[in-house]
Parts: sequence; structure tokens; C-alpha cells
Amino acid sequence: MRRGVWMLLCLTALVGFGTPARAESAPAGGTANDGPKPGEVLDQSTWQKAEGLLPPEILKHYKTNEYVNRIVDWPLGTFNWPPDFRAASEKNADKFAIGPLGQLIDKATGGPPTALMGFPFPTIDPKDPQAANKIIWNYFYLNWYWGNLHAEAQVNWVGVHSMERRSDQDVSFMYYDGVPSDERPQNPQNFSTQQLIVVRAPADLNGTASLNWRYRDPAKRDSTWAFVPAMRRVRAVSPANRSDGFLGSDMSQDDGPFFDGKPEDFKWTLKGQVDQLRLVDPLNLEGKGRSEWLSQGGWRAFWPDIPYIGYHDPNWKGVGWAPIAMALAKRPFYLVEGVPDDKYYLYGRVELYIDTETFQGAWNRKFSWQGELLNTFQVLAYNPRPFTRPDGKVDYLQSSNMNFQCAENIKANRATVAGQKSNPNAALDLRVPFQSNFFAMESLSRFGK
Repeated sequence: MRRGVWMLLCLTALVGFGTPARAESAPAGGTANDGPKPGEVLDQSTWQKAEGLLPPEILKHYKTNEYVNRIVDWPLGTFNWPPDFRAASEKNADKFAIGPLGQLIDKATGGPPTALMGFPFPTIDPKDPQAANKIIWNYFYLNWYWGNLHAEAQVNWVGVHSMERRSDQDVSFMYYDGVPSDERPQNPQNFSTQQLIVVRAPADLNGTASLNWRYRDPAKRDSTWAFVPAMRRVRAVSPANRSDGFLGSDMSQDDGPFFDGKPEDFKWTLKGQVDQLRLVDPLNLEGKGRSEWLSQGGWRAFWPDIPYIGYHDPNWKGVGWAPIAMALAKRPFYLVEGVPDDKYYLYGRVELYIDTETFQGAWNRKFSWQGELLNTFQVLAYNPRPFTRPDGKVDYLQSSNMNFQCAENIKANRATVAGQKSNPNAALDLRVPFQSNFFAMESLSRFGK
């Protein structure tokens, strides 16, 4: 959710893994503002140092002391690349291309790739007409690499001063692409991903469930179904509904971890490259984080019991959804614009800020079909950490000490915050195995009530 009126900063076209590329293709422009320095605090007294380095609606929060965060250093070249992901990315160079529908194709066969892991495009040339599509696919393959996910988490409606409503979800994701070979499931139906969400609380929403199948076929829309307890039956839902607010909140299924729309359903344009401040987990950057191996397979992440969202702290004076325990780090970004093909999609365009080195997202700004900014989705960055299984195999995990996904409704001055565990012992499990029938249609009736 970003606006395309930014002055373009630094000519910093980057190639994968932090290697500088020639800057001749980067857009002209720039600013003399180097931003606040590590160790400083961005707040009402220093907000001007961040002009041009944050979306205007986010900068406004610092100007009015609604957000207050310290600045930390996260220099290029310090991302902990998993060795298998790095090696696979390097081997992928010049093997893949973008097809006529925006799909990923294997140059050798002309068809979709199979068993692909790593960045499909380890080198990005900003002058390439397909650069935006390639950036988007790199983002997805980094996200998929971390493997299947099971989480018990909250979605909270947050007002200016307090949380107004809470719902608890049991969420499961299964990925067929991008994962290591020993985690890749059989795929006779040619899926890309599958997703099952079951609402556990409050009572009036308990048993509501949603199932989504995404296919590799670029011309095949997502298959989506919902189980509504009051109706006691499963209903097919339009894939355009993935842009609507989940359970009436300001967060949609297409938000996902940052953006989770089907890439082929949008027309992508690279608008330029900019330096921006972004939210980060400071404990993660310090190398802290704990995960335990589960007996059934997979890793469970544990977070410290600390207040990290504004409404957690009774003494906090800013907005209720403020990321109070997070920090800001300056990073280089691609600014990518996506316009949906579906005229019934809720938003007329989205603007995504995607890190030029790590391909992690930062700010997702969504606009109406008339061009009005409606919603800004804000997420944390992380630096992966290695964890060793009992059998000696090393897995790299996102290893964040907290999670913050915030969809801010700009016009209504409210937000929806997700990622907080339902309780300290709730599941946040990565690289977990699922039975092949877990995401079958029957699961909607089995898990729904």
C-alpha cells in the first residue's frame, strides 16, 4: 500500500545477495537527507530527519508522537543466507523467464519450472521490461522457502487508544514450490499453495473456516471456499474476495505475510528504487530467538512475553496499534506497482516496497480505483538463524522474537493487527509436515462447526 509520488533516492541497483550492480539504469533524482542515525530515536522532535524515507501516512505518526522507535543499523551484506538457498539461486541464473501471462517459465522446456528453489532471478536489471515481475517472483520464492506453517494467532481490531475486538485463528499453509527437496509434497493436482483458516473465537465466529487452493496454471484462478456455521454448509467464494477485509477487519487474505495475491492476476511495473526506513525486530538482529524441534517434525518458535504493540502498554500515549518494541533500519527498496486484472478487486492498485537485497517486503500501500490511499500494511523484517535438528540437519528459520502485521485503515483511523499468539504456549510452527488430505474440501466441515 504505497503511493507512487516518492522522490527516488540513491542509484543503488542491487543484484541478489548484496552484490552492487551498475547504476546506469536507476532513475534520476535523490535527496540530501541521509536520515536519522543508528542510536537515535525517531519521534516528534526528530521526525524531519525521516522526510522522504517513510510513506507520508507513516511519517505523520512520528510527527505527532503516535509512533516512537529507535534507529538501528542493518547494513547490506549481513543477511544470513541459508547455504542451500544461496547455492540454488546461483544455479538458477539465466534459466527462467517471464511468460506472456506473467507466469514463471523454464527456458529449457517453455513450461512451468518443477522442483525450483532459491531466487529464480538472482540478478535484476532495472531496465528489463520484466523487472517488476521478476522481483515479485523472487519475493514469493524467498517466502516459500521457510516451508509449511501452522500458527494459532490473533487478529485484533484496534482503535486509537485500545483493542476493540479480538478473534483467534488456527492457520495452516502448505507450499509446493520453493521448499527443500525433502519437504516437497507430491503434487498431482499441480498446486502452488494451499491454505486453511479456522476461527476459534469469539463465540459468534467460532467454527467459521476458509480454504484456498492456488494453482501453478497462470490462467486458473484460485479455488476458495468458506464454511459458515449459521448456514451449516460450504460455499464457493470468488477469488476477488481475497482482497476484502477478513471477518470484517481491515486485513485481507491477500495481505498474507506481506502480499499474497496471485502474481499472474496483476500487471506489474517497477516505478523506481528508493531508500526507506523499515520496521525490524531488534532482538532478532541481535541474534536472539528460540525454537524447539517438535516430535512430529518442524520447529516451534517461542517469543518473550513483552509488550510490543501500543495497546499492550497502559502508559503508551500514541495510537493503539503502534509497534512500540520494534526498531527502524534504513534499507534500499524496489518500488513495485501492481494493478489487478479483476475489476471487482477491492483495490485499484497496490504499491509494494521490496528490499533490493533480501526481497523482503516492508510497506504495502493500497489505493482505490480512483487513486485514493485506503490502507497501509506494515510488517517486520528478520534475519534468518540456523537451528540444528536432532539428526544433525541444519534448518534456517525466520527466527523473529515477535510478529507484527498491521493493516491501517487510513480513512477510518483504525487498524487490524495480526501475529500475536493466542497464548504464550500457542503454536507458531515452521517446516511442519501435513497429511495429503489435510487441505481437502472435507476439512472445512471437519474443522468448522
